[in-house]
Amino acid sequence: MSELIATGRRRAGASTASRRQRYWDVRAAGNFIGGGTGSGLIVAAAVAAASGASFRATLVLGVALIAAGLALVWLEIGKPWRALHVFFHPRTSWMTREGIVAAAVIPLGVVAAAVSRPTLAVITAALAVGFLYCQARILRAARGIPAWRQQEIVALILAAGLAEGCALALIVGPRGDVALGLALAAGLARELAWRFYRSALAREAGAAASLAVFAAPTARRLRALHRAGLGLIAAALVTPIFLDPVPIVAVLAMAGGALVLLSGWGMKALLITRAAFTRTFVIPATPTRGHRPDILSGGRRRGFERRRAP
Repeated sequence: MSELIATGRRRAGASTASRRQRYWDVRAAGNFIGGGTGSGLIVAAAVAAASGASFRATLVLGVALIAAGLALVWLEIGKPWRALHVFFHPRTSWMTREGIVAAAVIPLGVVAAAVSRPTLAVITAALAVGFLYCQARILRAARGIPAWRQQEIVALILAAGLAEGCALALIVGPRGDVALGLALAAGLARELAWRFYRSALAREAGAAASLAVFAAPTARRLRALHRAGLGLIAAALVTPIFLDPVPIVAVLAMAGGALVLLSGWGMKALLITRAAFTRTFVIPATPTRGHRPDILSGGRRRGFERRRAP
């Protein structure tokens, strides 16, 4: 089997060229965007709840984003009314596990926001991390797509979801030192996870097309936006040491959060819709009827020969 997998060079015989997958479109990307951002926002809400800050609005918004992402992928299904079949394979399917965890996260998050209980918010956050992990493993299970099958993509999706959610929390939630520090740490974790992921993808045979997408100007601009957002968040964190913190910190925090959020969404859209190329398979030799010298043994191939009577 290893001889059939291309390593970048074109061999003799028939081949199936690498091509971009067309089964998952922007709606599927929306599921990973909504699920990741919603999960990260729920985690940020739980941290705010544990520190005594307001958390109800961010918790409700996080649950709504997860539900919206699932609704988008439901619209992508060819027969939407068979969506309940996703719950039938919990032992083998990460999509089934994603659906099961979501069925617990959404109602529990609503209840936690309604009764305003920090303990329930923390439990909801733990389940949200499990939901985000399931999403990461869905991509990891796609063995035929080099951009998704990397082991490092699990850490990337986890870090990206936390970074996006914590960045959104700076826009819609309290912007204290805890929220700023959490957003900065999550953004740096995403930057580190992205570097490990790119390094692993560069070592993957047949990933040249995906690497070209990540090296294109659009991807470079998204990375620049992410780093600029981290710089603004760091500035918001240290500004109170030197200046009046009230007006400037809010502006820096919201601007930095917006840049980190948008760059994360753009990265996921590229990963799902643009960089998802299938692997290249090559068949060194094809079956041929008739007499033909055997390259390996010097004899004649007999698998497809028509024998003649003497």
